[in-house]
Amino acid sequence: MAKTDAAAGDTGESALGYEQARDELIEVVRRLEAGGTSLEESLALWERGEELAAVCRRWLEGARARLDAALAADSSEDASRG
Repeated sequence: MAKTDAAAGDTGESALGYEQARDELIEVVRRLEAGGTSLEESLALWERGEELAAVCRRWLEGARARLDAALAADSSEDASRG
């Protein structure tokens, strides 16, 4: 899947693909769940997690839109044949 502005984060996340963002988000969650970090570090991790979740959400929304468009195009082709 091509990287587009719609899939890019508001904070310059355009270089992150879905899998990269997901993997980094998993690591952020693991670190938060493990504990042992300062309040400041925990807040920074939380904020990064929110950014990564937004990147993933945009990728998934874009994929859903592409699937919907493909299904709609397929339906209209079937209707015009029938």
